[in-house]
Amino acid sequence: MSLLRLDRVSRTYDMGHVQVQALRSVSMAVEAGEFVAILGPSGSGKSTMMSILGCLDRPSSGSYQLAGNDVGALTDDALARVRSRTIGFVFQSYNLLPSTTALDNVAAPLLYQGTARRERYRRAQAALERLGLGDRLGHEPTELSGGEQQRVAIARAIVTDPAVLLADEPTGNLAVHQGLEVLQLFHELHASGRTIVLITHNPDVGAVAGRQIHLLDGQVVELEQAA
Repeated sequence: MSLLRLDRVSRTYDMGHVQVQALRSVSMAVEAGEFVAILGPSGSGKSTMMSILGCLDRPSSGSYQLAGNDVGALTDDALARVRSRTIGFVFQSYNLLPSTTALDNVAAPLLYQGTARRERYRRAQAALERLGLGDRLGHEPTELSGGEQQRVAIARAIVTDPAVLLADEPTGNLAVHQGLEVLQLFHELHASGRTIVLITHNPDVGAVAGRQIHLLDGQVVELEQAA
């Protein structure tokens, strides 16, 4: 059973006077332990793909199975539970809580899961230390570099031990050397067994993945192994 599976998924948005078909009968699968990049230019359907894979949106037609769960059959509450326990999100803009320490930012998802306070902070500290931020636990986002903020965001994404890490343009706001450091972190997380889906418009970034899926005009146009 694939960890993620889209079967003839389409997504159409009703814009009032016109309908926009963002995805067109897309079928794809990601196996546990894979590192997959979804590549395409602006308007290719990457953002819609990200929203569906992350259970932030639902297909207009077709089916999406996440870790054996038919997403279309889930209630909104059940979908939120699956999303919070199965997926770790990393965004281009970090999305850290302002005026909040790195430790509290990383511990936040565990609070929503009802994890006891001591365990929350133990796991948050371990995640930050794993990513080389053991000396930044008490720092707020404005006291961290862009690369450090993104590492905090990655620590927050993995602290719940999700089945898959979903990263949307994670190097887009970073200087080149900081972006390379983040990609190295993804390599290390993948080597430790983490499943990663990386969404990017940049072929150089996508080339770090073990497999690439190319989107154009809402359709998969090419599948290839990375060199």
